[in-house]
Amino acid sequence: MARAARFEQIGGPDVIEWVNVDLPDPGPGEVRMRNTVVGLNYIDVYYRTGVYPATLPSALGSEAAGVVEAVGEGVTDFAPGDRVGTFGPALGAYATARNVTAASLLRLPDDVDDRTAAALLLKGCTTEFLVERCAKVAAGQTVLVHAAAGGVGHLLVGWLKAVGATVIGTAGSEAKAAQAKAAGADHVIFHKHEDIAARVREITDGKGVPIILDGVGMATWESSLASAAPRGLIVSYGNAGGKVTGVELGVLAAKGSLFVTRPTLFSYYATREERLAGTERLFAMLRSGAITPEIGQTFALEDAAAAHRALEAGETRGASVLTV
Repeated sequence: MARAARFEQIGGPDVIEWVNVDLPDPGPGEVRMRNTVVGLNYIDVYYRTGVYPATLPSALGSEAAGVVEAVGEGVTDFAPGDRVGTFGPALGAYATARNVTAASLLRLPDDVDDRTAAALLLKGCTTEFLVERCAKVAAGQTVLVHAAAGGVGHLLVGWLKAVGATVIGTAGSEAKAAQAKAAGADHVIFHKHEDIAARVREITDGKGVPIILDGVGMATWESSLASAAPRGLIVSYGNAGGKVTGVELGVLAAKGSLFVTRPTLFSYYATREERLAGTERLFAMLRSGAITPEIGQTFALEDAAAAHRALEAGETRGASVLTV
C-alpha cells in the first residue's frame, strides 16, 4: 500500500488530497520506486492552479530520490536496491512509492545523497539547459538573472560564474541579496525599490545585457525588455509573477532586434542521451563546488499543502524538500 497525492480540481493548496494506492507489479519497462525524499518545485504549483494543463483527477510532483524495489520485464539497467532519481516528465512524485518507466530514472552516484538529489535534479537540469543549451552563455558575457536567490536562480548564478560570465541578479530583500552574493553574483538589484533596467544600464555603461534569464514572468517582462542590449536574448522560463501574454513583435524590433524564447526542460531533455549528458554535467558542477543545492526548508511529505503555501508566498529560500 502506498500513499499518494491527488487533486480533483484546480485551485489553492487545499485541493491536494492524500489517498491509499494499491500498486500492481511493475509492467514491462517499468520500475517500482520507493521514494525517500521528494522535491518541491514551482511547476507543481503551475499544474495545481491550471497554468499548465493536467487531466483531472491528477497526480502531483515530478522529482524524487529513492530506491528500486522491483523491476518489470525487459528492465536491465536497474535492479532492486539501486539508488535512483527522477525529475519527470510524468507526474506522481508526491507519493511514498510508485511505478515509473525505467527510461525516466537515473542511477544516483554514491557521492550524491538523496536530499541533495531531490533538491537538485529538476532545478539543476533546468539550470544546465538554460545556460549551456538554450542561451549558450560564453565567458565574458554579462547575464541578468531575475530572482537570483530562488531555487533555480541561485544555481544559475553559480553555474554562470563557473563558465566565466558576469552576473547581475535581482532580489527582494537584504537576506536574499546576501544569498545571491554568496552564490557569486557580481551585482544585486533590489527590485522592490530600484528601477531594474536603469540599474542594469548603469552597471553596463548604458549597453544593456546580451542575455536575460527570467523565471518570474509578467512582473519582470517590461524590465527585461528595457534591460536587453541590441540583439539580446530574453529567456523567459517561468511564470511565478504571471504568464507573459500579448508579446508585440514590433516592440522587440524597437528595443534592438531582440530574441525571445519560452523554453521547457523536456524539449532539451527529449532523449535518454540528452538526459544522461545533462545529468553528468550537473553532477560535475556539483562536485566542483560551482553550485550548491541550498535546502532552505524541509516538510513532511503529507504537509505538501503547507509547502505550497510557503512557496507561493515567497517565504522559501533555495530549495525545499518533502521527506517520506
